[in-house]
This record gives sequence, C-alpha cells and structure tokens, in this order.
Amino acid sequence: MLNTFLIVFFVFALIIAAMAIGVIFGRKPIAGSCGGMAAVGMESECDVCGGDKSKCKKETKNNES
Repeated sequence: MLNTFLIVFFVFALIIAAMAIGVIFGRKPIAGSCGGMAAVGMESECDVCGGDKSKCKKETKNNES
C-alpha cells in the first residue's frame, strides 16, 4: 500500500515538474482543441471576454508578446 502511494506520488511530482519547466521556458499554455464550443455549434459567452471575440484576439496577441 505504501509503495503504491509513493510511486503514484513521484509520478505526479514528475508530471507537475515537467509542466513547470514548460511554463518557465515560455511554452504556449494548454489550450482547447478543434475550436471549442463554436465547433459544435454552441455559441456561448466566454467568461474571459464576455462574448466579444475581438477582445479575446487582442488578449491572445498581448500574451504572445
């Protein structure tokens, strides 16, 4: 039981460390794929931009630079 816990703990620690290294080196953040809800025809308001797609594009440009 303890061995299983330690193995799982170290695997998760390695995964978290790998994600941290990606952030440190400025990799792109984890993003959705295939267009999100718009791809399935469900246009809805985004919590970030409030439905203003130009604001989302502007924020994306600011984050890339």
